[in-house]
Amino acid sequence: MSKLLRNEMAVAALFLSPSLIGFAIFYLIPFIMGVLYSFQDSPGNGSFVGFHNYESLLESASFRKAAANTFLFTGVCVPLIVTLSLLFAHLLNQRLFIRDWLQTAFVMPLVVPVASIVMMWQIVFDWNGTLNEWLQSLHRERVDWMKSDWSIVVLAVVYTWKNIGYNIILFLAGMRNIPKDYYETAEIEGAGKFHQWAHITFVYLTPTMFFVVLISIINSFKVFRETYLIAGDYPHDQIYMLQHYMNNMFLSLDLQKLTAAAVVMGGGILILVSSMLAIERRFRNFME
Repeated sequence: MSKLLRNEMAVAALFLSPSLIGFAIFYLIPFIMGVLYSFQDSPGNGSFVGFHNYESLLESASFRKAAANTFLFTGVCVPLIVTLSLLFAHLLNQRLFIRDWLQTAFVMPLVVPVASIVMMWQIVFDWNGTLNEWLQSLHRERVDWMKSDWSIVVLAVVYTWKNIGYNIILFLAGMRNIPKDYYETAEIEGAGKFHQWAHITFVYLTPTMFFVVLISIINSFKVFRETYLIAGDYPHDQIYMLQHYMNNMFLSLDLQKLTAAAVVMGGGILILVSSMLAIERRFRNFME
């Protein structure tokens, strides 16, 4: 049996080796090198400077602004998209005559390239775009959406529209895996629709919700693509994100601040994800 087990482990390692090698080359090794560079005064033959790069990073007003904007965006948009996804999934789980059309509409942004999405939103929110044309027809002043405080709202709309479809699919899958016997028993005992949703649907969707929250957090840190394509290198202060800061540090070859910012951002994401996994683990043990 031990020989058979060793053979199976060797075969498994053989099949996994291409993925593991690719992960090590393109992700693990660069990350470790970035962490090491963040403690040096130059990426070449630099000397160890301790936390000097991190102190310089925290003294940077642009970094503090980018970090505050990024975590504010995550803190606002993640609960918003999770709530909307859950509501729309509950709606699509009902018997609606336009259910198939709505499902297609929500899933469509997932298959459309990001550049096409950005072009569409540029047409809507441009100075000469559709929305400003409507405002002008109503005798209202035009708004430079991406150069004003409204820019964060525009970015939140784009992020929600782009990612809500995937969350809805996950919630729908979770809802349809809940046994119908629970609802039939609740109806026999006189429970109303709200009590059924609160005490059956919501409770059994909690593991799915943890996963949706994790995916939404990760996607919120990837919103740089849309922001960069819409507003460029130096957008309005409201949507200046950590990725903008790191991209500008890369262009100026300030690799010390770049690597330090990447480590701080990676650490922030790790703390958020670890906290969510710990909460999910406690909830699972409580349910068991």
